[in-house]
Amino acid sequence: MSLTSCQSSPRTNWLLSALPSDDFAHLEPYLELIELHKGRVVYETDESMPFVYFSHDGVVSLTTVLPAGKAIEMVVLGYDAMFGFASTLVTRRSLGNFVVQIPGTASRIDIDVLHRAFEEQPSLRELLLRYEEALLAEALQAMACNIVHSVMARCCRWILTMRDPADPATLPFTHEHLSQVLRVQRSTVSLVTFGLQSMGLIHQDRGVITVTDRSGLEQIACGCYEIARQRSQQLSPAQNRETHDAHRG
Repeated sequence: MSLTSCQSSPRTNWLLSALPSDDFAHLEPYLELIELHKGRVVYETDESMPFVYFSHDGVVSLTTVLPAGKAIEMVVLGYDAMFGFASTLVTRRSLGNFVVQIPGTASRIDIDVLHRAFEEQPSLRELLLRYEEALLAEALQAMACNIVHSVMARCCRWILTMRDPADPATLPFTHEHLSQVLRVQRSTVSLVTFGLQSMGLIHQDRGVITVTDRSGLEQIACGCYEIARQRSQQLSPAQNRETHDAHRG
């Protein structure tokens, strides 16, 4: 397995970078570096969850599957993310499917180790609870967004949201995937993305979308994008961003 130094550093993750040195030193020996390959389902609904994951890069989506089999994306998880903790506080079973959308790396830790640290280290406990609160708020914001905002505004928001955690301008997504995420027909997605390309905001190719004008996308995106970004910044102060950028380096 070949991993770059920036990918292999746990401190790339905003949550781990936010921990005081003593708290991080307590967790570090138990952190295991893994690769997350595109399309991998890390956990399925109701599956036992022995590990908590701290993403370094890439993107993981939390989806819920309806009785008819249709998957609905609830929240996007990037390098500021942790997943697998809240579900394990009681049942230790996944509340949905965690699917890798953009490949990357992560640190994972045995849930029993993290639970002990959660009980023993107040600063760690406060950080994880703040993160879970922010994640819940983001999921609720996404639900409201899907009800009241236009498909084009939501499409811009989604593209920006996916780009932020991963950094690259080119995103590996098809119209079929976008139709599932935005909950509209594929033909509607084609019209929307064609319009964005005509305005010079994106470029489409088979299976990929390239952002060519980020500021233009931000002008069209609904206000939910800025709300989510500000919430993320509050959770991850400027000094944590600097630490992250240094590790990406």
